[in-house]
Amino acid sequence: MTGGLPKTSPENILVTIPPDLPHVIVITMNRPATLNAMTPELRDDIGKVMDYFENEPSLWAAIITGSGRAFSAGMDLGAWLKEQSSGQLTNYDDVKTPGPGIGSISKRNSKKPIIAAVNGFAVGGGFEMVLNCDLVVAATNAKFGYPEATRGVTVAAGGLPRLVRVAGHQLAAELLFTGRIIGAEEARDRFRFINAVVPLDQVLSTALQFAKAITANSPDAVQSSKVGIICAEQEGGLDAATVAHVHSRETERMFKGENITEGLKSFVEKRKPQWVKPRL
Repeated sequence: MTGGLPKTSPENILVTIPPDLPHVIVITMNRPATLNAMTPELRDDIGKVMDYFENEPSLWAAIITGSGRAFSAGMDLGAWLKEQSSGQLTNYDDVKTPGPGIGSISKRNSKKPIIAAVNGFAVGGGFEMVLNCDLVVAATNAKFGYPEATRGVTVAAGGLPRLVRVAGHQLAAELLFTGRIIGAEEARDRFRFINAVVPLDQVLSTALQFAKAITANSPDAVQSSKVGIICAEQEGGLDAATVAHVHSRETERMFKGENITEGLKSFVEKRKPQWVKPRL
């Protein structure tokens, strides 16, 4: 690795790199008493680690999860009330400012895969974080929703258009307008933003299985594919998305890098490929 992990507080997050999966980083939000409600300190610590992840060539996938009964209950509404009552509009200023969003995840434009391991409640800003992850593993007891309208606010940190994109206009409107909370199976089968629903004690291990499968592949190819997904979501049409993808830095790196030669050579030689770190 290019350097040690950034300094963070264990009262906010726990960070591990599994010994058997050296290309995977696991971030656990660690404020269980508050259902991992988001604070500036928690956001900043996640941001430090995610920025490190983005720039560390040896890390190819990240997992974000929570401790206790919740993934994240979103913004700390008590702190928000104090700011609003004093005339401060910090949250409004935050959503208007470009950046990685709630939990340093909800608007992050990462070129590497991020997996959400949802161990309980993921509501409000916590749900916004989940919807910007590439894969979602949820416990059978997990809950999702946007109760913002029931508290006089709106969804403004990237999660609203992402919900429309995956679920469609009418189903998105159902959650946004009513504030209804849904379970994991309905989220998977009706709203279509979950990859796997498993018992609570299998959530992290299932996320790690996904990460293992991802990091067994060429990191250059995976990161080019991630950019291709982003282009498909953000560009105006299929042709524009394809052009943006093939002209991206990540795709150029894939075609010019060592891993494409190694992948083709290993196929011809009938052996397992030995991938090298991407040149970020």
